[in-house]
Formats: sequence, structure tokens, C-alpha cells
Amino acid sequence: MGTRLSNKTALVTGATSNIGRAIAVAFAAEGAHVVVSGRSKERGAEVVERIRAAGGRADFVAVELDGTARTSEALADEATRVLGGRIDILVNNAGIYPGSTTTDTDEATFDRVYAVNVKAPFFLTAAVAPAMVKAGGGTIINLGSWVARLGIPVGALYSSTKGAVETLTKAWAAEFGPAGVRVNAISPGVVHTPVPDAAHPGDVMMKGTPAGASGTPDAVAHAAVYLASDESAFVHGTVLDVDGGRVGVAVIAA
Repeated sequence: MGTRLSNKTALVTGATSNIGRAIAVAFAAEGAHVVVSGRSKERGAEVVERIRAAGGRADFVAVELDGTARTSEALADEATRVLGGRIDILVNNAGIYPGSTTTDTDEATFDRVYAVNVKAPFFLTAAVAPAMVKAGGGTIINLGSWVARLGIPVGALYSSTKGAVETLTKAWAAEFGPAGVRVNAISPGVVHTPVPDAAHPGDVMMKGTPAGASGTPDAVAHAAVYLASDESAFVHGTVLDVDGGRVGVAVIAA
């Protein structure tokens, strides 16, 4: 067990799988008491058990984030109660990816994706940040995406929501930073847990990068620990690319 987040409390949304699960596990391994939030009680219980088996502290809070202020506020209230009265770190990770093109997207899908990916973190931040300010400080980490800044021919809806999240990150850093709440974002590249002898459909999009392959959820979790810890005390309003160089670098093969 590490101590970089010792005596801290954290709420991680979408923490029952992939990146969110890795962040929750990493936070707990560094001493934080973590609320694992998500839709599936079964998967949530598995994450909590994994953390506790390693000597960490975690509890599960079930929620179906629907973009309403009511639901986000209820999650903030319950997480605050479970964590003993305060949330030091909020990770806005929950999101959905329809993977459709613009002409294939209906209005119901549009509204649902914006509700989960933008409205839910907006109102959750609105519910949590004032208490952080009152407590003297806190940290908010949002999950963006490389497709917010490098266009691809599918997923326009999803990429626009991540663009909104990255813009909100900078706006919230300006709004809450002077009161002691640091707000930053992580922009992952294609990230998934490798399966032996199985190709992932996103792997092709990481060709031509310095990394040359997709990343793992742990790579994002390491970045989240840094942004949540005092090591990044002078970091505000930053979007940290953890994307194998996808956005910033082009490798020209000989």
C-alpha cells in the first residue's frame, strides 16, 4: 500500500469497469477511501472486494446517471455520507459511446449521450465543489478523449461531448481554483484490457503513434493518482494526454 492519497476520500463514477475501475483500485492502493459508483451492483461488489482484499477501503454506491440535477445531487449526498462527511477527490469518469455516425444518430440517442457525458458531471461537480471550497480544497478530475481534438469519421456525437468536458475543465479551474479546488482532465487514447489472441477494433487507430499500440486502463489510473495527489499542487486547468502520442505526434514509417 502506498501513501500518496493517505487520509483522502474519493468518488469515482463509472468505476465498475475499464478506466474507472483501474482508477478506483489505484486510489485505494495509495491510501484513499473510495466510493465505487456505477450501475451494476455485481460488478461494483467485485471492485470493492478486490480493493478490500488488498487492504484498501472502498464502498459501492449504485447510481444510474441520467443527467438530472436530482440524480447527481443524490449521488453526491450518499457518497459524502459513506465517506464520513466529505469528498476530497471527484473523478467524473462515467460515459457512454454510441459509436454511430451523424446521420445514424437519432434525437433520443443524442439527448441520452449528452445527459450522461455532460449534464451528469456538470451537476455532480455543482453539487460537490461548494463543499470542497468550504472544506478548504479538493480535486476534480474529468475524463476527456483524444477524439475531442483529432477528428475521426465516426463518433461525432461522443467526441463533441468530450470536447465539452475538456472545455468545462478549464472553466471550472477558473471558477473554483482560486478557492482551493484544482480541476484537471485526462485525455486517454484507445485504452482497453488486452485479451490474448484477440484484436480490439480500436487498435488500428493507434498505428502511427510513438506507442504503436493501445494503452491499458492502468496507464490512465497512474495519471489520475498524480493529478489527485499533492505532487500536482501547481497544476490547474490542464488536459493531460495519456494517448501514446496520438494527438501530438506523427510517426512516419520508413
